[in-house]
Amino acid sequence: MKVSIIIPVLNEADNIARLLRRLQEGGGGHIAELLVVDGGSTDDTVSLAKLAGAQVLQSPRCGRAVQMNFGAHHATGAVLYFVHGDTLPPLSYMTDVLTAVQEGYPIGGFRFRFESSNPLLRLNSFMTRFDFLWCRGGDQSLFVTRPLFDELEGYHEKYCIMEEYDFMIRARQQHPFKIIQKDTLISARKYRENGYFRVQIANLIVFRMFRKGREPQEILATYRKLLNWR
Repeated sequence: MKVSIIIPVLNEADNIARLLRRLQEGGGGHIAELLVVDGGSTDDTVSLAKLAGAQVLQSPRCGRAVQMNFGAHHATGAVLYFVHGDTLPPLSYMTDVLTAVQEGYPIGGFRFRFESSNPLLRLNSFMTRFDFLWCRGGDQSLFVTRPLFDELEGYHEKYCIMEEYDFMIRARQQHPFKIIQKDTLISARKYRENGYFRVQIANLIVFRMFRKGREPQEILATYRKLLNWR
């Protein structure tokens, strides 16, 4: 079974080469293609991705939902694996994903662990082993079979934020979701730049706005007012 790996990026020059090395090292011959979908980077992301052996696609618009759909349109694998540019999946990611699919899970993701020794962030990481929506997120990396992705018609591109939460909610209405009990390493830069409690309050506010059906542009504007975030 072949897996297409889709990485939406915007100015990830500090991280992209390390991520691509990890994905190639753990791919075990199952990678259909490594697709880096660029949203208009102004740093060296594109050149570094090409140098590391990825196929780089220029998205028609910037926005994670748009970029991931664009990558999926060009993907050939039976499974799509969406990975954020500032994360690092476990080395066993490919075996873990394929095992989950063979067990009957058409969608799922990993736990996460912050690249930080902050004890409060360790608590956040611990909670991601549990099956609560507010504990999930695209930075944990998300796999989905091609038939389910097509059934859901991909990510709703109106979501300029919270796109992966919307996708997971729609998928989980009729399909089981697998939480693989291994850690994806994720960046703690948002917490370093804003402080732990400020980020937690902002996350709570925008999550409640999302659950109440507020417009994505309003949610995004609120998040940007609350945090230094791109």
